[in-house]
Amino acid sequence: MSGVVEDIRRVYAEEEGRQAMAEHLTDVPHNYMRLTPQWFTELLCRDVPGAEVTGLTLAEASNGSSNRQRILLRYNAAGDRAGLPPSVFCKASQSLLNRIMLGSSGTAKGETDFFTKVRPVLEIEAPTPLHAAFDDHTRAYIIVMKDMTGEADFLNEQSPVSRADAEGMVRVLATLHGSYFADPALGTAALPFHHWSDWWDNQMAVSPTFATKCVRAMDECEQIVPARLFARRNEIWPLTNRSAELHRDLPRTLIHSDVHLGNWYRRDGHMGLCDWQITTTGHWSRDLIYALSTSLSVEDRRNWFDDLLRAYIDAMAERGVTDIRFEDAHRQCRQQLMSTLAFWTITLRPTDDMPLMQPEGITRALITRIAAAIDDMDALDAFD
Repeated sequence: MSGVVEDIRRVYAEEEGRQAMAEHLTDVPHNYMRLTPQWFTELLCRDVPGAEVTGLTLAEASNGSSNRQRILLRYNAAGDRAGLPPSVFCKASQSLLNRIMLGSSGTAKGETDFFTKVRPVLEIEAPTPLHAAFDDHTRAYIIVMKDMTGEADFLNEQSPVSRADAEGMVRVLATLHGSYFADPALGTAALPFHHWSDWWDNQMAVSPTFATKCVRAMDECEQIVPARLFARRNEIWPLTNRSAELHRDLPRTLIHSDVHLGNWYRRDGHMGLCDWQITTTGHWSRDLIYALSTSLSVEDRRNWFDDLLRAYIDAMAERGVTDIRFEDAHRQCRQQLMSTLAFWTITLRPTDDMPLMQPEGITRALITRIAAAIDDMDALDAFD
């Protein structure tokens, strides 16, 4: 996999040197500074005769595993009369580290495929795409979405999550999972998403120090990890790999794979889910336990989890998936806590080829919640 990374580095340097602007919609820009009014005219004005984008301004931006950018747009008179959108929200991989992480793992292409092949027919609250493209040569991608600024309340580690919110999360996940459960199109050109176990194996190959970094991060977390779990921390990584491998023998569906509370929002009374860059195929238990263990306070998760699991099973049954037994589901959720933890220990101490993905405050808050769930639910003993 080192050859893949070196290829991305080489092509990235070539693109830096070319300084080519994105003038046509077939161009995937090297970074946001390369976007032009002409590019946005082709995207936003194609159904309005005479309309043009005359200028754009890069507004608020944030960086994590991807590079996110709000863009303000100006139009000619025809565009103004048509009420074309004054702003859009974009995701891309414009830095080298983001390009390496998202391009080498297939993640960038996966999110593009979600927004072009799944989102148009999936009836959940999620961002509305205006354009999504991936460049196989440069491994760059861009997704342009309707701007939800002022319309949506995005969650963070300080956001209270009510029982109604948690039930809304369960319904969103059941709709996603029930819509694609055991779908024969999974993994084909129609739904060309990696299997979660393969995605995991590929990520380990691309980032050979991933395990070492997770183990070191866990060693630093004694103050926020239950003492009983910390004493058994050497068992965590082997079971993490086992939790990923278990998906090979479990029923498949489409899973989001990164449903931490920062990827949820409230809008018009509904819970919504964003950041679909690790869309894969696998067992639904990863999404459910990941969402509930990171979004709920420790006390609320302790009090509500069994009821929410039963609500999920009932919601899946309404969608024709009727053979989920509570005892099996509970054990599977316990097992999937392991790779949930890994996503946040690696966030705390990323590898050298990874960007800084989250502020340390939210990272430590989520490790605290996940570790408490592993301890409460005896997850280390769920693999017998």
